Amino acid sequence: MDLVKRNHNLTFPSFLDEIFRTDWNGGSQDFKNTFPAVNIRENDVNFTLEVCAPGFKKEDFKVEISQKNISISCEKQFEKEVDNEHYSRKEFSSTSFKRTFNLPETVNFDAVHANYENGVLTLSLPKREEVLPKPKRLIEIS
Repeated sequence: MDLVKRNHNLTFPSFLDEIFRTDWNGGSQDFKNTFPAVNIRENDVNFTLEVCAPGFKKEDFKVEISQKNISISCEKQFEKEVDNEHYSRKEFSSTSFKRTFNLPETVNFDAVHANYENGVLTLSLPKREEVLPKPKRLIEIS
């Protein structure tokens, strides 16, 4: 896949949009009628995927990875009990979502790890060693 850049007023898909194309057909859209916001960053050694999902616990998430994609899903049941003078009432609600992203072949699938802190699920997707940039070297002239 080639790196495609935006050129003046012409609009082309960005490299990360192409790599992390979202599978809109596979996910539930019950998370406040929208998917949680996602940030995707790339540097020389890895991709970082950040999912903004406050109010959950790390146990609520399920992250599955294959050679072609990564799926992030979450389901949480909420139960609220209200006691009044004449009656007791329980209110149930739940929320869920699923996001699936296509991955480039450069990802080292065995080294992927996730962390959930302060309402943000962060996935680190390291690149395979053979695709990392090589340092410059001097060529001896004979």
